[in-house]
Amino acid sequence: MISLGVDELMIIMAVSMMVLGAISLIAGIVVLVYRASGKDVRTLADQTVRLAQKGLAEEVSGLVGNASALLDALNQLVKTTTGVGVFLIIVGFILFAGAYFLITRVNSF
Repeated sequence: MISLGVDELMIIMAVSMMVLGAISLIAGIVVLVYRASGKDVRTLADQTVRLAQKGLAEEVSGLVGNASALLDALNQLVKTTTGVGVFLIIVGFILFAGAYFLITRVNSF
């Protein structure tokens, strides 16, 4: 069995928190950069605008209403994706702060 002292255990916990914080921070940045303004979302938005224009030109009210609902859903998708990215970044910073707190406590024992 491995015998660890309090200091070694706290250092291991701090390093683990730091690694998890870095992973969370990087994941949040990736989500914000690539998912929120991704090519798929832009393509879908462009096609929806074309659909709405066609519905207005041909006076098809149901088509315009469905295109409007699709644009609202796209807007919610982008907001949700942005929220997930920001949440991951905040969690990363909290884990970094927790690791810093643990490392400062190692010196006090």
